[in-house]
Amino acid sequence: MNTPPEAPTAQSIALDWRSGAAGEPDGQLSRAVRVYIDAAIAPATRRAYQGDLRDFLSWGGTVPCTAHLLAEYAAGRGQIHSPFTIVRRVVAISRAHSSLGLADPAKSDLVRSVLRGLGRTEGKPQRQAAPVLREDLFPMLHQMRGLKGIRDRSLILIGFAAALRRSELVGLDVHDLQFVKEGLLVHLPRSKTDQAGEGRKIAVPFGRTSACPVKAMQGWLEAAVIGEGPVFRGVDKTGGVSPTRLTDQSVSLIVRHYARAIGLPAELYSGHSLRAGLVTSAARAGVSFAKIQQQTGHRSVAMLTRYIRDAQVFENNAAGLLL
Repeated sequence: MNTPPEAPTAQSIALDWRSGAAGEPDGQLSRAVRVYIDAAIAPATRRAYQGDLRDFLSWGGTVPCTAHLLAEYAAGRGQIHSPFTIVRRVVAISRAHSSLGLADPAKSDLVRSVLRGLGRTEGKPQRQAAPVLREDLFPMLHQMRGLKGIRDRSLILIGFAAALRRSELVGLDVHDLQFVKEGLLVHLPRSKTDQAGEGRKIAVPFGRTSACPVKAMQGWLEAAVIGEGPVFRGVDKTGGVSPTRLTDQSVSLIVRHYARAIGLPAELYSGHSLRAGLVTSAARAGVSFAKIQQQTGHRSVAMLTRYIRDAQVFENNAAGLLL
């Protein structure tokens, strides 16, 4: 005797994250509509939402839930997780409700008050990755040896010069690179601030010093005999080049390795240190705000302002002018 399949619950639909917009049952939507609904949320975001929802359900939450239940969850989990994590989880729970056409408990004043309270009592400043500055690059480059060193030279110089996020860096394929007489054009099909997938071109000119990112990229592709597919790949102890791309975490490990090698506190550095380093170094060199923003692709001036403010804290410092 065949057991009939269980009817899908709101929780299972929310976790699958393929529910129809405005609560439309998945079975009533055409395949084309479902494809575009899936494409509306980046895979990494979908996985993060699913993980947050699983935590909520394992705690004892339900979909749908009341504002009181969500407030209890936020307050309870707020004892062991940062306010940033709790806010992200509440957003995931909110999205699950709205995608099913259910009343959103996260919009209640009760839940919002709990989140504000967590921020005031448990919040700590978000730690920024230390920037790899221009003056750090040259001693780092001197530490690089062999084929892996050729790869790391290219990775660090391109990551710095193009102000790339680590996901953008390891996501590069050979067809994203266009060598021109002025240098290199890097084509980003999608980035964190480009969810619509419009794409962006980043110009990386030939360098005036030995630390030329364009020549470093050419050197890596030639040495590793890479003509298509992922640009940055693993290199084993025998010099063999992997066909698969490096992971996001690999970029952080590489940056920390060379930071440690030149005597910097490695724990303060991450994959984001290359992007932060370009912004900070350019600001110190007097590069205009517009030109920095053109290279980084920042949509908001707020983040750039913070980098530039940090880079200029010692310039015309009030205490320095007096003592």
